[in-house]
Amino acid sequence: MTNKEKSSKSHLKWTIQIFLITFVLSLIISYISTNGVSKLNVVSAIVILFVVIMIGVIFDIIGVAVTVANEEEFHAKATKKAFGSKMSLKLIKNASKVANICADVIGDICGVLSGAISAMISLKLTQNLGMPENTQFIISAVVAAMTVGGKAIGKEIGNKNSTKIVYMFGKLLSHFQDENK
Repeated sequence: MTNKEKSSKSHLKWTIQIFLITFVLSLIISYISTNGVSKLNVVSAIVILFVVIMIGVIFDIIGVAVTVANEEEFHAKATKKAFGSKMSLKLIKNASKVANICADVIGDICGVLSGAISAMISLKLTQNLGMPENTQFIISAVVAAMTVGGKAIGKEIGNKNSTKIVYMFGKLLSHFQDENK
């Protein structure tokens, strides 16, 4: 088997894995949050909506930071055995997969979830407070604008602070995994 065939097979395997992970995560998170949010009052649902949007933006920032971070900056930290540096290097070496998980999987799930939550909020507002049904369009537009605007700001933050962000994320993940693996 040639390197090109191995690479193609590896990419197909990754694509299938990420499809399944996204499907399962989206199903679980959507089910829990939709059922949970439907039982909350409007103010609590709005707070959860903002949290979901922020999670999507934060993971988008991480995805951007990992793709633009400079690997050499972490080699020096790794030789000094700085906590989180080896994990940071792993993140950078697997930047396309990390960015895919952070920006696409988590970011897109948060986008879909924020849409579902905003629809529930609209329903609550129209049913409980007698607001016009057209309120849903305004709420959807506000949520979309906040998501896209937040991600636009986040991309700039990720680009300008990539080393700090990757290192913080590497240190965080190192708490959950032995760095020597």
